[in-house]
Amino acid sequence: MLQVCLNGARTAADSSAVPLSPAALAEAARQAVAAGAQDVHVHPKTPCGQDSLSPGVVGPALTAIREAVDVPVGVTTGAWAEPDPRRRAERIASWTVLPDHASVNWHEDGADTVAAALLERGVGIEAGIWADTEAAARFAESPFAPRVLRVLAEVMDDTDPSTAPDTARALLAELARIPHGRPVLLHGFDGGAWPVLRLAGELGLASRIGIEDTLALSDGSPAVGNGHLVSCAVALTGGLPRA
Repeated sequence: MLQVCLNGARTAADSSAVPLSPAALAEAARQAVAAGAQDVHVHPKTPCGQDSLSPGVVGPALTAIREAVDVPVGVTTGAWAEPDPRRRAERIASWTVLPDHASVNWHEDGADTVAAALLERGVGIEAGIWADTEAAARFAESPFAPRVLRVLAEVMDDTDPSTAPDTARALLAELARIPHGRPVLLHGFDGGAWPVLRLAGELGLASRIGIEDTLALSDGSPAVGNGHLVSCAVALTGGLPRA
């Protein structure tokens, strides 16, 4: 499965290729799915470009994207959008339009609280396990580990293309010791995005690509948009396996 991550925490200051409004997100998703993406991850944003978990922001973004594509759509629940985990859970309880899944970062405090709120609404959980953090250890002790939709093995801080694959292998080895039994999606960030995606293809794992993870194609040239990145990923890997 190849997921497209449309925007992440990036803003217009990072690149004009970052989709922000519901209409821009819908068009970016349409192009990415047409290029081969099978799942969408998005950070719904306020008009000023800030990540938000407000139902008035999440709902319009999800509705617009679903009018453009017929694949699962997920959102973030990152602490940068709402620092208090109890407040994050309250936001989830107030959503009027539900995503198919939502990512929960297990290195952040209150991950179990957020996970419980998502399951209460019937929303699938992507367990974000960042390399070189306490996330894997915390996830191993979580009662929700066997109940997540998938595990996101995320190489976020090692952006060196020469070392990111080794960091990814170490993270996968750590996850292999946890009896969660869930599918794994492996991805990197910035300079590590393409080397880690190649590794995912070699290992037969799901992966993701998009403006959230990198603003450049595999050859280092600027990406026009998410569809451009997905096309490059499909060409590079020969098509990642379907989940």
